[in-house]
Amino acid sequence: MRVTPIRASVAVAAASALILAACTTDASEEPTDGPDDGATEDDAGAGAELDEYEIEEVDDGTTTFVVVRNPGDGPTLSYAADSNVEILEEEIDGRTYAFKDMNGNGELDVWEDWREDSRTRAEDLAGQLSIEQVAGLMLFSSHERDPRAGLTDAQQEYLQESRLRNVLNAGPNEVDHVVGWVNEMQAYVETLASDDEPYIPVNFSSDPRSTAGDGAAYDADGDISRWPSNLGLASTFDVEHMRNFAEMASAEYRAMGITTALSPQIDLATEPRWLRVEGTFGENADLAIEMAQAYVEGFQGTAGQDEWGSESVAAMIKHYAGDGPGEGGRESHTSVGQYGVYPGDNFDEHASVFLAALDAAAVMTAYSIAVDGEGEPLFGERVGTAYDQGRMDILREDNSYEGVVVTDWAVTRSMSDPDTALGTGWGAEDLSIEERHFEIIRTGHDMFGGNNDVEPVLAAYDLWQEAYEAGELDMDADERWALTGERVLNLIFNAGLYESPYLDPEESEQVVASQDRLDAGFEAQLDSAVLLKNEDAITETEAGDWSEQTVYIPRSFDFGHPSFGEAEYTEGPTMDLEVAEEYFGTVVTDEYELDENEQVTGYTAPDLSDVDVVVVGMRSPDNGNNFSYAGLDRDEDTWYPLSLQWRPYTADGPNVREVSIAGDIVDGEQENRSYFGETSRISNEADLDAFERAVEAVEASGQDIPILVVVKANNPVVPTEFEEQADAVIAAFGISDQAALEVALGLHEPQGRLPIGFPASMDAVEAQLEDVGEDHETYVDSAGNDWSFGFGLNWSGLID
Repeated sequence: MRVTPIRASVAVAAASALILAACTTDASEEPTDGPDDGATEDDAGAGAELDEYEIEEVDDGTTTFVVVRNPGDGPTLSYAADSNVEILEEEIDGRTYAFKDMNGNGELDVWEDWREDSRTRAEDLAGQLSIEQVAGLMLFSSHERDPRAGLTDAQQEYLQESRLRNVLNAGPNEVDHVVGWVNEMQAYVETLASDDEPYIPVNFSSDPRSTAGDGAAYDADGDISRWPSNLGLASTFDVEHMRNFAEMASAEYRAMGITTALSPQIDLATEPRWLRVEGTFGENADLAIEMAQAYVEGFQGTAGQDEWGSESVAAMIKHYAGDGPGEGGRESHTSVGQYGVYPGDNFDEHASVFLAALDAAAVMTAYSIAVDGEGEPLFGERVGTAYDQGRMDILREDNSYEGVVVTDWAVTRSMSDPDTALGTGWGAEDLSIEERHFEIIRTGHDMFGGNNDVEPVLAAYDLWQEAYEAGELDMDADERWALTGERVLNLIFNAGLYESPYLDPEESEQVVASQDRLDAGFEAQLDSAVLLKNEDAITETEAGDWSEQTVYIPRSFDFGHPSFGEAEYTEGPTMDLEVAEEYFGTVVTDEYELDENEQVTGYTAPDLSDVDVVVVGMRSPDNGNNFSYAGLDRDEDTWYPLSLQWRPYTADGPNVREVSIAGDIVDGEQENRSYFGETSRISNEADLDAFERAVEAVEASGQDIPILVVVKANNPVVPTEFEEQADAVIAAFGISDQAALEVALGLHEPQGRLPIGFPASMDAVEAQLEDVGEDHETYVDSAGNDWSFGFGLNWSGLID
């Protein structure tokens, strides 16, 4: 990388691309670092001693760009070295400040003036955009998974032809490749600006990428700081951990060019079988509100301050107004779970979490159709949230939300459309693609998740204008498009992208996976673990106490569930052996045999005569994923139950609905989606086999060997199948094996509490109402402890 400092006084001589021009606007206003100007304490520190701005050139190996550091609290600026951007300068209180002339008119326009608040700038610029540009701002790209490939032809096409500017980075945390890709794309869009179409930088976004559960070791190879899942952060019952996560993760996001987080997911997990419980803050609205607010504040602030700056990332709360109460736990990514049911008449509590977090810059809406306990639409229309005027009016009209509202991905498509692999436009299947876009904008949405093509949005513009001229709408198409333009631009201005969209690779490398962030994430993982049972099996120890001990960790397998392809078979130890070897002198596991398909035909436990402790990892019973149509056997066209126990569960109890609440209307009759009498399809039943094999091996040894169980929980589980024979049980919500082991071995005193109760039985699950939290009978263990919301133990006993 090449970095060449250039003093402002010699800028013209040193860099011919820089042109210093006098500014004709009023120079009496002192620059501020208010909540909307993008300046930060870091920026101020960089320029605190300067009397005039400084310029340097940075080369990341692909893109060369100019960095301008302003005096005092003025923000840092950046632009491509070969772009047409010029510098305007102003004398303010004896200091010379730089501004970017992004349209080359030699004047400091309102939208170019970083002293103005973001909404003022957005309003000024929105009126100058073409309809095609605003339509492009309404697009949110499909997943981009390979930053290594750099700027591709397909990306150039949608950036130029569709004017798309919101790009979803779904690639890995490879800082060098991400930085090069981001800078290359930002430089490209600078070249697309013209007299007719002002410059708009790229707003990169990301789904959550910091959860530790996928990594065995606490730093997950050091690619980014690793934290508990949302459910795990909730289990700390500590907003300081949440704020630390939000502030540290957002700084890492910004170091990778990500300025919008497609998070937090704040649906209430009132249905314990739901496939997305892990991404929530649990079943209690008060806890979820507290965590959601801290998440939003931390992501959108900078350096611990509640103001926008260089470490700020726009938070997008999802999935308004709550996608948690799918009937029987079914997931709304497919038609299997397209109905959210409210038999407890509890919609308002689900919505309350979102309405308490409307400081978020953006909102993503839910897929599902909301129906009451009789299967009737809550708001009159049998449609998903994107098309539901009733739910959107609560947000836009009743609560005056003026941030960006985004659909979840693929809601403008239907599985009935030709050549469609994914379509989630529930209730809008009979509309054309253009009509779907029009109806979604009509409800108050601004952006379309997963759409790269601008043509349907332009068609919706024409449909809007026709409806306006027919007297059906109060606002003409130009005004409506400008309103969305202002909202999206405000988000971009808040993030400071108009000032500095480029990344210095050396600075990014220093931020992402820095040791302080890795350590803070690991500490949160430790504090999130919930000790549920301890029959004197876990006491305070030192790491060295285990260095000569032997541990047995059994193995297991998972058949997986078909999704977009064949089911993936996986096999391995239930806890990571390499991590265990860091603590124990000896680690032993099962012997096993494989068939011709490399699948296990049987396990043999080792002789445990010399084993000191057994540790068994048990993942939540695996019902499938968002795209596996969990709950429906598509070959047999029969419904089956999702389950929270490992052994097969047949749904024939007194609380199982023989007629479902919801279903499609076919020929005037409602489809019955009941699974009464059918049996669950759990793919990792072998986890319970692993536990039972360990119990049998301990009994065969004749030794008093403690058995410690780590429940790797995505959902609550029914503990009846294992609890009595376990000496200690720990719930680990999206944390690394290393963190779970340190708690299990007594190296860290547990502090977590359950953010969602563990049910007493599947009959108790069937008796609860999908939309009501804390309403199922919870499990009482052999020690008399109730595993309900808020329960947890430390070494002394019950945590108050």
